[in-house]
Amino acid sequence: MKEYALFVFFLFSVVSIGFAQDTTSTQNSLRSGTITSQFDYIYRVSNGFQEYEVVKKAYLEQLKSNVLDSVQTLSKKVSDLNLQMSSLNDSVSIVKERLSAEMEEKNQAIADRDNFNFLGIGIQKTLYSTLMWTLVAILSGALAFFAMQYFKSFGRIKKAEKDFLEVQEEFDQHRKNTLDRERKLKRELIDAQMGRN
Repeated sequence: MKEYALFVFFLFSVVSIGFAQDTTSTQNSLRSGTITSQFDYIYRVSNGFQEYEVVKKAYLEQLKSNVLDSVQTLSKKVSDLNLQMSSLNDSVSIVKERLSAEMEEKNQAIADRDNFNFLGIGIQKTLYSTLMWTLVAILSGALAFFAMQYFKSFGRIKKAEKDFLEVQEEFDQHRKNTLDRERKLKRELIDAQMGRN
């Protein structure tokens, strides 16, 4: 008998715990969880009548309230996300405008780096560099030509000076010889005149 009483007590405890859990899960199922789990719960607790399911009106009202709350919450989230998206789109358009402005400034800076004004004329640095190197080459060629002409002329002048000195020496030698001859002739003339006298 004691065993029978213990068995009944144990069975009663299990049934009461199951009933308490069922009541708790009933309250928790309609008060929390996803909409799908709430529908599943209503199907589980509903009774069948022929081909229809009999559901308590309170459960349907609670489910309707939960669905409307979920829809309202999701609608608010969607509107918040739309606001965020529009603000992000505005931010993206502002960033795109800044990027295009920066690209224009970069292209202008590159153009300014590659171009400059020379005597009031806009000219590219590569063209200017080419012109300057061409001018340097022409001036170097002219310098080389005039240096060659100078050294040729210098050589001619040295040769002319040398020839002049040689002619001068010959002339001095000739004049000296001529003076000596003249003196000799004068002496002879003087001697001849004296010899007559």
